[in-house]
Amino acid sequence: MRNILTLAIAVVLPVLMAAQPQSSFRLDWAATGSHCVIGGGPSLEFQKKAFNHVAWRGEKVFAQAVVSSEEEELKDVRLSVSDLRNGKSLIGAENIRLQFVSYVVSDLLDTTKYGQCGSREDKSKWGEVLVADVLDINDSMTVPAGRKQPVWMTVSVPSDARPGKYSGKLTVTSSNAKARSLNVELTVADHVLPPARDWAFHLDLWQNPYSVARYENVPLWSEAHFEAMRPVMRMLAEAGQKSVTATIMSRPWNGQTEDAFGSMVTKIRRIDGTWLYDYTIFDRWVEFMFSLGIDKQINCYSMIPWALQFDYIDQATSSPATFQAAPGSEEYNEYWGAFIADFARHLKAKGWFEKTMIAMDERPLESMQAVLGLIRKVEPAFKISLAGNYHEPVIYDIVDFSETFSGKQEFPESAKAKRKELGLTTTFYTCCAEAHPNMFVISNPDEAAWLGWFAQAEGYDGYLRWAYNSWTIDPLTDARFRTWPAGDCFVVYPGGRGSVRFSKLVEGIQDFEKVRILRSRWQETGNEAKLGQLTGILKSFTSETVLAEGPAKALAAAKSFLDRQ
Repeated sequence: MRNILTLAIAVVLPVLMAAQPQSSFRLDWAATGSHCVIGGGPSLEFQKKAFNHVAWRGEKVFAQAVVSSEEEELKDVRLSVSDLRNGKSLIGAENIRLQFVSYVVSDLLDTTKYGQCGSREDKSKWGEVLVADVLDINDSMTVPAGRKQPVWMTVSVPSDARPGKYSGKLTVTSSNAKARSLNVELTVADHVLPPARDWAFHLDLWQNPYSVARYENVPLWSEAHFEAMRPVMRMLAEAGQKSVTATIMSRPWNGQTEDAFGSMVTKIRRIDGTWLYDYTIFDRWVEFMFSLGIDKQINCYSMIPWALQFDYIDQATSSPATFQAAPGSEEYNEYWGAFIADFARHLKAKGWFEKTMIAMDERPLESMQAVLGLIRKVEPAFKISLAGNYHEPVIYDIVDFSETFSGKQEFPESAKAKRKELGLTTTFYTCCAEAHPNMFVISNPDEAAWLGWFAQAEGYDGYLRWAYNSWTIDPLTDARFRTWPAGDCFVVYPGGRGSVRFSKLVEGIQDFEKVRILRSRWQETGNEAKLGQLTGILKSFTSETVLAEGPAKALAAAKSFLDRQ
């Protein structure tokens, strides 16, 4: 009987096995400089070789894998990673974060011109694609048949990790398919990257607390509001952000975003014509951001709003009031002169005066001169910030100056060098004026990393972007807005969700810091050969080359150079 059963199994089992369909479930590595786009646009670049990165101690390293199945839906897909081991040393799995990359609706760029500013109310004119950009926080998901589902891996290398080669495995499981794994190899170099708060790179991404309150449906400035902002702003702190974005008047940008900025300072005009100021909200906001580690600078917008309309509370009527006045006019000087004097007093009492800037955005020279004249008359020590065009007569009066990427040719190298000698901060920014390089949802992710290298090559201190989190109505579904390409007004998502492009920006900032550290070391030791090689590498990072050949070629050569040091 036993022999008959054995024979039956021997005959039937191969037949059953042959009848089992082979699963089309795949797990592959993909380049972090490409992203999944459904509906047109750039395609994902798979990597045939295994993940094998070189990292400094203290660095965050990013990798992208892709889950796919052409024929079957994958249910309850989950992610896990092992410890990375180097003999008896290890980088624990708790230092590695795995996230599904969710898709959002994006539009396309206008390929007929360089600038991308202007109305996009009629969305049918701008194309519609799905782009995998959101670094999501869900533990599991279903992957539809035929869809490529990216997975983002962030390895936070401990600052005390032992140098050497580490290895482990990334594993993806599904309730209806056999698990798949990929090898992970990481070489830790004998260099240390300092904590983000100590980076020299001057990062200034403008925050919008009003957007968080609206999206999370919580009362403005309530405890629930601050708690909702915490994971969003913590990501920014971990990227090395230097500046707090504060508003000292209502609608400094004329309500151009979905959520207009209000004033964090209440100005009350008393019946006798004198002024009373309430800094309660301003103080709470600044203290909150300081508590997260964003405490190097406070940029206060703005004495020159776009509409030149100024707000206050009229004590006589207990009602909000506004008036219009041009910079330099008597009414303007009376309104702002009284405020500047009292604001300086308050900031000095808080110990914040030296960190605070009166900030302006893309304002003409005549207006800047009028404001500078008033500030110098009332409080000469007040510092000034400007993001905008180069204005030669006032360029050394501006402590923190950010010039537009498109206007680089107007800013003399001699002026930039003198600003550095004077200890002034000089950065650059991108916005809707540049199709490339940029950080739109549809942008090549490598463009974000390229920005840090460009800053090094051109002698900038850092990078500014006008919107960190000015979200659309439903950013987790549709990133498009009524003006500008999708993603121009935000680079992260609600609930502490990062993005592919934000991670790549951090990657470029880390590279900036590596170059700074190595250059300083080579200068101290007189290593002219290494300095010469570095100069050659940096020559590839120009506005002309990125437009002609994209960012990938220059980045590959630069990263290869860093990895060999």
